[in-house]
Amino acid sequence: MKSCLECEEKIIGREDKKFCSDGCRNAYNNKINKDSTNFMRNINNKLRKNYRILTSLNTEGKSKTTRAKLLSKGFDFEFFTNILQTKTGNTYYFLYDQGYLLLDNDFYMLVKKDI
Repeated sequence: MKSCLECEEKIIGREDKKFCSDGCRNAYNNKINKDSTNFMRNINNKLRKNYRILTSLNTEGKSKTTRAKLLSKGFDFEFFTNILQTKTGNTYYFLYDQGYLLLDNDFYMLVKKDI
């Protein structure tokens, strides 16, 4: 007789069943898939916040803004998902498909990558 992976109760039903109920299946998967530490959770929250800020400021797919405006909205320049180095030597920092390029005088070009 098989037992539930979450609560260890007897399983009734199909031979390949792993959980006694949807509640146990959800609880088990939530434990496995949750961020394992506060450190990871905090980083993911900062990435999401930065992404929301860029998305709100870059509605046209390409725009300019200032460092002060980004900072006033809570943007954290230490958190991004990838860097793109162009052939011309420009360095774009991306949060998924939203990116930014440092220009002169603390201005930033905001761009959206076509996916």
